[in-house]
Amino acid sequence: MIDSSQVPYAQYRCAQCGKELPLTAARLAVLCDDHRREGGDVEVGVRPATREDRHDIEDICDQALGETDVDAFGRSFDVLGQENLVAVSGGRLAGLVSLAVDGGDLAIVLLSVYPEFQGHGVGRALIRSAVELAAARGLPGIKAAISNDDVPSFSFYQRHSFVIDSVAKGLLADRYGSAEPGFSGILVRDEIRLRRSVCPA
Repeated sequence: MIDSSQVPYAQYRCAQCGKELPLTAARLAVLCDDHRREGGDVEVGVRPATREDRHDIEDICDQALGETDVDAFGRSFDVLGQENLVAVSGGRLAGLVSLAVDGGDLAIVLLSVYPEFQGHGVGRALIRSAVELAAARGLPGIKAAISNDDVPSFSFYQRHSFVIDSVAKGLLADRYGSAEPGFSGILVRDEIRLRRSVCPA
């Protein structure tokens, strides 16, 4: 049996050499503006996914999760069966946000940006498009669920006006039978649910 805590995880790479890191070995770094990724934002367009995007959606799900099924908010979602928006930059898929109506809000089933596009405004563009979609449909809010170890996502969502709505304590440890090491070796136990109010258009 392979110890998954030692397997390289494509979403996390060393900022200095580019080496893919196991999830448990990834760490956050505090950097000044002079040392953040060069290049700034990329030109990115966000559009609804089409049938032709299926392979690319499967690929980004495989890199992020290893499958297209996502458990969140006490439910199981198949990304391929949800409403998906894709971010395209330079003629290629840069990121994906998968959405479903859940409990009266628009739920983010999965938000994933390829590593080479992270830090360049792609996630921000996807969130903006998701919020616009929720507003256009008259939904009061947009929500996301993350594991307690997912410090990068926790930071990202809070920077984009999401606040903690609730915490499902022990949900993930119960689901998987134990609290396993996740990002930076943090034990995965709880599902943190974040929400952002939406002003209808």
